[in-house]
Amino acid sequence: MADACFGHPRLAALYDPLDPDRGDLDAYLAMAREFGARRVLDIGCGTGVFALLLAGRGFEVVGVDPALASVEVARAKPGGGRVRWIHGDATDLPPLRADLATMTANVAQAIAGPRAWRGTLRGAFAALRPGGRLVFETRDPGARAWEEWTRERSHRVTEVPGAGAVESWVDLVGVRGPLVTFRWTYVFAVDGQVLTSDSTLRFRERAEVERDLAAHGYVLEEVRDAPDRPGREFVFVARRP
Repeated sequence: MADACFGHPRLAALYDPLDPDRGDLDAYLAMAREFGARRVLDIGCGTGVFALLLAGRGFEVVGVDPALASVEVARAKPGGGRVRWIHGDATDLPPLRADLATMTANVAQAIAGPRAWRGTLRGAFAALRPGGRLVFETRDPGARAWEEWTRERSHRVTEVPGAGAVESWVDLVGVRGPLVTFRWTYVFAVDGQVLTSDSTLRFRERAEVERDLAAHGYVLEEVRDAPDRPGREFVFVARRP
């Protein structure tokens, strides 16, 4: 089940305007070039920002996401016809033989349940050609990023074309072991509607991820730092032998 911020049509349409700076994707584009990838699978593609960035630079791209509203936003964008969009998750993929599979931003952490996580790793492995790579990021639990997820730090009002002024903020709901739950609230000035979206992320330790990758047949090539959040994230580069 997709979170409301991705699955509700009114909120899916807000995702890009409320998060316009996607400089975090530059590192993934650079890695696609570094690894000589031609076919890329974007797991958790959301509204298609990274998939369309790749397609615009000549990559063959498949984007998959469980949130139909987000996939529909992606399809409707300029260049949307250049990407193969799939409504589903990594267990719903046809044979692909991709050179590279990616999970950008919060995607890997949002797959919080152990069964879903194992299914994702298996699905990505099956979609890769031998020698293909899986690349994803996850926050270092030691940085305790959730302590910054407060209304005081996040509150803003954004003028969104076609939607008017939208007030938004995040509140931390709770921390239970590696699971962190938070709630986004959105207030639409045009009609007063208030919508909320709860999300849970799993903060995996580096050793846990390394064990999971090995258990699913991957060879871990390296763990990099995230250029946009140095010292706060792990970026895993794993290869299908």
